Amino acid sequence: MNPRRLRIALSLTLALASTAVLPGCGVLPGGSDERTTVTVWLMRGSASDAFLKRFTEDFEKQHGDLDLDIRLQEWTGIGEKVKAALKNDDGPDVIEVGNTQVAQYVDQGGLEDLTLESARDLGMKDWLPGLAEPGRYDGGQYGIPWYAANRVVIYNKDLFEQAGVERPPRTRQQWLDATERLNSGSTQGIYLAGQDWYTLAGFIWDEGGDLAKDRSGNWQGTLDTPEALRGMDFYRQLQALGDGPPNADEEHPPQAEVFAKGDVAQLIAVPGVARAIEEKNPELKGKLGYFPVPGKTTRKPGAVFTGGSDLVVRDGTDQRKGAVEVVKALAGEKWQRDLARTMDYVPNKTKLSSAVSGKAAIAAMAAGAAQGRATPNSPQWAAVEADNPIKKYMSKVLGGADAPAAAKAASRRITEELDAS
Repeated sequence: MNPRRLRIALSLTLALASTAVLPGCGVLPGGSDERTTVTVWLMRGSASDAFLKRFTEDFEKQHGDLDLDIRLQEWTGIGEKVKAALKNDDGPDVIEVGNTQVAQYVDQGGLEDLTLESARDLGMKDWLPGLAEPGRYDGGQYGIPWYAANRVVIYNKDLFEQAGVERPPRTRQQWLDATERLNSGSTQGIYLAGQDWYTLAGFIWDEGGDLAKDRSGNWQGTLDTPEALRGMDFYRQLQALGDGPPNADEEHPPQAEVFAKGDVAQLIAVPGVARAIEEKNPELKGKLGYFPVPGKTTRKPGAVFTGGSDLVVRDGTDQRKGAVEVVKALAGEKWQRDLARTMDYVPNKTKLSSAVSGKAAIAAMAAGAAQGRATPNSPQWAAVEADNPIKKYMSKVLGGADAPAAAKAASRRITEELDAS
């Protein structure tokens, strides 16, 4: 996903120390004199300094011929920096990238195909789809899932109790019914901005639709399919049960500030937004609850957009074997559990969700992550988001425009952007 969105989606993480480079620990007792260094780029904020210290010490102990050189990068401007590094023979060996950025890097010929290792050593069948699918391109697995974060419903327990809503809804219809009960007097049943297109995407996926599809090598916008239109209609019904602005997204105004006023019953956001809410209104501490975005039935939660990171290996690196060992370790069970507990992330496999089972907010996020998806896996998708026709489409429909006609026009714009090269 784009860096700005990912920073919001990862607002729940702990702050990192200011150290920009964590060098390897040197030769350990019993290690070989012939040691090589694997250079790893990770993003600032993705892991704590304590986690990286633990990982480095353990990895070098287990791999007596390898040293780690972990260098922290900033999200701002990272796309161009990674593109340049992938063309450099002295570039990093392992790089953390946003899960939806993998396709564009593969398209430029800069990543190693890790399909064999994924199937043999990394348990790819159990990966979260929202991380695994965007890491796959043209038949190969280039991005290895590292961690995920996604939206849940944050709710005000006091307002639920006052409205007689005894438990969080588990289906869409229950959700609409509960929200209508909550939407009375001075209380908004839900605050949902008109252009929250990531949330809309989940409703469209639940209906079996998509934002765009690859048809025989040609990407086409698909907001005008019956499935996608049903997703938009549910969004319209839910959004009407609050006072979210139809012509703005969730950042204008920041939805955490709106919720902090105390008269909003529900909000769709990553759990970390609760921290911003409590900072604005300390009286809400201990009064916030969390549940997965409801699905169409009780069998499973609703689909959600999955943000997070994949690990990639630079094409042509002289340290391919060592780089793969680093990826295997970071993506393996031991360090996935450690990272999830340390940073309140969703691990890369559903079977590892027990690592966060004691935390209500993260457990709700993990339940939704099992139904997670990512944006269309086209190298050109960033161009769609740059002047997002989905947002404009949503505002038109919420303003009373003919939905099929507006969807057809938006789909045409998406197709034009994805066909550009």
